[in-house]
Amino acid sequence: MSTVEPWIKENLEQWKSVFEACSRCPATSQIKGAALPSQYEIVKVLNGLIGLLFPGCLGQDGGALFSEFSQENSASINHNPEQVAQSLYEIIFPICRYYSSRALLPAEKEPAEVAQEAVKSFLSSGGELRELLREDIRAAYEGDPAARSELEVVMSYPGLYAICVHRIAHQLFKLGVPLVPRVMSEYAHSHTGIDIHPGATIGSGFFIDHGTGVVIGETCTIGKNVKLYQGVTLGALSFAKDEKGNLVKGNKRHPDVEDNVIIYAGATILGGETKIGHDSVIGGNVWLIHSVPPFSKVYNSQPSPTVKSGSANGVEKA
Repeated sequence: MSTVEPWIKENLEQWKSVFEACSRCPATSQIKGAALPSQYEIVKVLNGLIGLLFPGCLGQDGGALFSEFSQENSASINHNPEQVAQSLYEIIFPICRYYSSRALLPAEKEPAEVAQEAVKSFLSSGGELRELLREDIRAAYEGDPAARSELEVVMSYPGLYAICVHRIAHQLFKLGVPLVPRVMSEYAHSHTGIDIHPGATIGSGFFIDHGTGVVIGETCTIGKNVKLYQGVTLGALSFAKDEKGNLVKGNKRHPDVEDNVIIYAGATILGGETKIGHDSVIGGNVWLIHSVPPFSKVYNSQPSPTVKSGSANGVEKA
């Protein structure tokens, strides 16, 4: 380690006080001597889980798509479930203890019990996650003529990666695990530009084409075989407040999208009472704050662009 310059030491006094203040802050302090897991540690566990779902394609392992890996590396993969599960428990338990100490978890259960039950239930959902992701891969491959193989979808499509993270985070969210699902989903957001709250409920065969700028809110429900393009927002129309002016949390704020719906680029659909009927098509840049029945086609009036012809010397022609 290199020697610290004297002038650096002299100018660190303010940062020392900042560190001391942060160490006393309830949001960052240690609980019973055990530090909370860092964002990096949570993401590391996420990558381990993805590695089990997509060995050799995503995450940390070697191999090929799902179970189609060679005997040579199967031994190393078989060890990973225990290691990843243990790591998952080790990040969930201290967070549960932290939330319990602030009365943010059910008082009748010990943090260790909450963490153990969550990890056990999550592990039992592995088959469900795998099948959901198989349908998502199929939807992407069949829905995009540019896709040359399912392997290409898995290894290069940001939409599939964001959906994979969401499937994991949503399962943990349903099990009542605090903080971890949101850290996972926001990591995927920063990685792909696709923002899916872990509370959103999404059916099988979900495909996000291109993906950048897609936003899906916490209380949104999406049916089976739905396709979104870039820039789509499924958001809240307004935010209710209580008598003290504080935001009301947990109420239905985001739209419902039924089966077999296509929503094109830039469309914005808002409101907890808004429902998009099955087999509907929502055109690009549509602004929608009310429900539409099944088999609807919603689009804006055709724009009338003005085209001015020019010449090589830049002079406009009448």
